[in-house]
This record gives sequence, C-alpha cells and structure tokens, in this order.
Amino acid sequence: MKFSSDEAKRVQTYLQMKFANQKITVGAFSKAGDSAEILLDGEFMGTLYKDTEDGETSYDFNMAILDIDLPPAA
Repeated sequence: MKFSSDEAKRVQTYLQMKFANQKITVGAFSKAGDSAEILLDGEFMGTLYKDTEDGETSYDFNMAILDIDLPPAA
C-alpha cells in the first residue's frame, strides 16, 4: 500500500508527540511506496510500513538495534 504525503505527515506528527521529539521525521519512501524511512535528526532509525486489511489501516515501525550500539554490560 502506498503512502500519501498527508499520511506521512500525520504519522510524523504522531511519532513526534508520542516520543516528545520534534527531530523525528518521515523520510524517503521506497520505490514501491509501501514503506518509508524514519529519521531522528537526519539519522536513519528504522522503517515504517503501511498495511491495509479488512478496511483498517495500520502502520508498523520496525527498528533494529545492533548489539555494538548498546552500552557495555554492567
């Protein structure tokens, strides 16, 4: 399912409010238009997917966290 620019703006506003961070943006769309990048202050954070099933639309935010990015174990 393709994203409209209005949907991208609405999801961006939701994420900014939910995480209290205005630096979150919806970035480039995939060539198919069914996913978009989520950026934090210009840095790639994850991928946003759109799914429409049974007349309902949902958005799935997928963020991979690499073990090398974690702080050292206590």
